[in-house]
Order: sequence, then C-alpha cells, then structure tokens
Amino acid sequence: MTTQHPLPRIPLDELRQEIKKEYACVALEPDKGYHFHTGRRAANLLGYDDNLYAGLPEANIASFAGTGNPFSVGPIHPGETVVDVGSGAGFDSLITSRLVGPSGRVIGFDMTPEMLSKAQAGATAMGATNVEFREGLAESLPLPDNYADVVISNGVLNLTLDKTETLREWFRILKPGGRLQIGDILVEHPVPADAMEDISLWTG
Repeated sequence: MTTQHPLPRIPLDELRQEIKKEYACVALEPDKGYHFHTGRRAANLLGYDDNLYAGLPEANIASFAGTGNPFSVGPIHPGETVVDVGSGAGFDSLITSRLVGPSGRVIGFDMTPEMLSKAQAGATAMGATNVEFREGLAESLPLPDNYADVVISNGVLNLTLDKTETLREWFRILKPGGRLQIGDILVEHPVPADAMEDISLWTG
C-alpha cells in the first residue's frame, strides 16, 4: 500500500529556474560559500574514499555539491552502463567512468548549462571517452526503457516536486535486475506546509 502525499503548490518552471540559478553559481563560483558544503570538504564529510577521486580535475572537485555517497550503496562493475541523474559538475560521473572502464558507458544528465559545460571539460581533460553529458530533466530522461545497469543520483530527488513519478522514471530506464544507487536527504518528521511551499528552501 502506498501513501499519496499532496504535492507542494509551487510552479514547476519557477522552481527549475531557481535551482538552475543556484547551481550555475556553484559551477562558476564554487568557493563563494553556500548553505551546503561543496568540494573536497563535502566529499570527505560524505565518506568518499580519496582514491575514488584522486586525479580528477580540481575544477570538477571544487563544484561537487552532493548530499550523499552513491558508491557506499554498492560497487560499480567494469562494462556496466550507468546513468547519473543530476550529474552537476561531473564528480560522480567521472569517478564512475573509471570504474566501468573502457567497455562501460556513463551518461550524466543535468539541466544547468554551466554544470554541463564544466563536466564535459573535465571529461575532456581526463581523456575519458566513455562518459558524456547531456541536458535533461530528472523527471523525464530521454532514454529508452531497460537501458541502464545502474542509475546513480546525488542530492537530486529532494529537488523534485513529485518524487513518486521521478522514481518511476528512474526505474523505467533500468534493466531488469538493475540497481538504483542514490545519496539524498531524508526527513524524519513532517515538513510544515508553509515550508514545503517556500521556494527558497528548495534550492539546496
């Protein structure tokens, strides 16, 4: 039995524009200071093994703004196809490109042009030809059914209005037996309606 929760009364287009604005700033000014941790500090707090991101371009590390560690959920295997939903500056995607190796493939989706540009520049700097970055929305991924062995995501599900529909979309692109490995924010107590509908609280 599933419990249906009313969706916040926030204009979706307005929410997306505010999120884009915030993360464009993280891409361009990673050291500005935000209400969330970024860069190496964030990675260390979230339990990333230093060896996972050793040698990644500093620019891509600096703009990392995840809320969890999808690699703590389970391993990524050589040869797998992995989709990174909300790939940001490419931190997790670039790590994954190493884990899947030359026979694997990684596709990162993000809706913020500045993040996409930074992620692609990082892949080019690393010579990583098995990873690509595309514009896309977490709730509507331009991929066929049963496409990915693994879907990873880091701090993106909490930014979507309809989480049930978003998760359905992620499961749609997974192959039978595929894995969902996400790091995100869990709230243990009910969120007041006025807070749910305060768009400023959604942008991080």
